Amino acid sequence: MAADLDMNEIHWLMDMFNTVDVGLVVLDREYKVCVWNGFMENHSGLLPSAVKNKDLFDLFPAIDEKWFRSKSEPVFVLKNRSFTIWEQQPYIFRFKNYRPITGKAEYMYQNATFIPLTNIRAEVSHICIILYDVTDIAVNKKELEELNKRLEQVSQTDALTTLYNRGYWESMLKQEYLRTKRNAGCSSLLMFDIDHFKKVNDKHGHSCGDEALRHIAKLLRTTLRETDIAGRYGGEEFVLTLLDTDKQGAEIFAERLRVLIESSPALYKNVEIKMTISIGVAYFSNEFKDHERWIEAADRALYFSKNNGRNKVTVFDDIKNDA
Repeated sequence: MAADLDMNEIHWLMDMFNTVDVGLVVLDREYKVCVWNGFMENHSGLLPSAVKNKDLFDLFPAIDEKWFRSKSEPVFVLKNRSFTIWEQQPYIFRFKNYRPITGKAEYMYQNATFIPLTNIRAEVSHICIILYDVTDIAVNKKELEELNKRLEQVSQTDALTTLYNRGYWESMLKQEYLRTKRNAGCSSLLMFDIDHFKKVNDKHGHSCGDEALRHIAKLLRTTLRETDIAGRYGGEEFVLTLLDTDKQGAEIFAERLRVLIESSPALYKNVEIKMTISIGVAYFSNEFKDHERWIEAADRALYFSKNNGRNKVTVFDDIKNDA
């Protein structure tokens, strides 16, 4: 009766071994496969008889051998378990993903545990790798991260022009103000708006006005360097932070932008909408006690341009002593 019970237990263990929903692989010290369960057979398409006593890296050349050995060698030598997670290495075995819920993933994401197996002399002669299919978890996490990234982008972006919105742009300007002050650097701030923009809306409608704003934003983007920070400040007013740019560089940039917009009309329903802009420039000064004073300086220069003929560039430093 005891013998029958033992046989039953062995049968149960073998049944569980081959039907459990995790991969079980045993490797010897030469990285040859000794045990290969049903999970591994189903996902690899290789029978246990086809892999037994075969070199793991010959069977699966896609495995990063250097990385794999860095995980398994300490298990052999130190007799400690080792773990891998999909965030570090998406998978060990390149198995196709067949889960209907996570069909977006081409391959199975995997976590793994490396377990030392000792012989009768208490030596680690083999290791067991337990492989977990975590595709559902991985895909859900990646989708959540992507959603959060999109939500963050939406919270930072002006919907019409896709430039930064006022709040986010101003937070970036504050950081640049502190950086420039701390490093005794030079950066410049541009503010500009479209001259007589109300006439565009009145004559052609607000849809045309929206298209005009998108057109201006598109032209602005063509002039930007990677480090420049552009935003829509409100209405037809735009702002631009030029990092590591002195007075001369800012004036050259502003004049180039003014000419570009004047010579590049928007097109709305086959009608050319010609526009000009007035620009105010304020380069960084230690006289500004905070970033708000920097904005006020650029704004003052902008209104000087508007009140003195429009379609021009004014630098705050040139007018700051004017009454």
